[in-house]
Amino acid sequence: MLGTSWARVTDDIAYRTVRENVKALLADPRAAVDARVPACPEWTVRDLVAHLVDNTVSAFRWASAEPPEVPAADASAERLLDTWLRLGEGVDVHLRAHDGERGPSLLVMDAFTHEIDLRYAIGAPVPTEHVAYRRALGLLTGGFGESVRRHGLPSVRVVSDGADWVCGPGEPAVTLTASRHDLHRTLTGRRSHEQITALDWNGDPGRWLPAFTWGPFAPPAEPGDVLSAG
Repeated sequence: MLGTSWARVTDDIAYRTVRENVKALLADPRAAVDARVPACPEWTVRDLVAHLVDNTVSAFRWASAEPPEVPAADASAERLLDTWLRLGEGVDVHLRAHDGERGPSLLVMDAFTHEIDLRYAIGAPVPTEHVAYRRALGLLTGGFGESVRRHGLPSVRVVSDGADWVCGPGEPAVTLTASRHDLHRTLTGRRSHEQITALDWNGDPGRWLPAFTWGPFAPPAEPGDVLSAG
């Protein structure tokens, strides 16, 4: 069985789920807003929330003629979270109307990625199931496939928990098998070349390592969050 992570939910439901999860995570008194985010070392938890607000403000401006209220640059994490939750409800209508388009899918993927970043930052468990995985991995494998093509490489077959994608042109020359969590963290620049190589490949992955740098993503020089069997 593929599980709820592959359930076909719309972008607005996935985005709302991420917002609810982040709200619950930050309600934990152990969640320090000044804690550093390992995946984004220049950020604190507060900065992560500010980024989520910025993206939602941009989406809101595109979807609505009425400009949203923007928090001050020095707004508290609590104020930023309240703003994100409020604006997110308005953006949900736009996401539902444009479900599956690139813009809404990017918003979901980015927010979901930072939800996982937040979990690592505050020591919260990573869920084994999440409704945002299907949309996020669909977008990420597509972006990785374009990178494979631009690097002039043969395609990679990616297999994850019962789902699979062909990333790049032509017949796959190698297969990468990984849990959805490891695949997501790998394709979003959270795993080093050493960690990527340690995944389950049926051949030498060396020639494909440069393709994991694409868009805003680049593998860190040092190993990132640990590989997961789940």
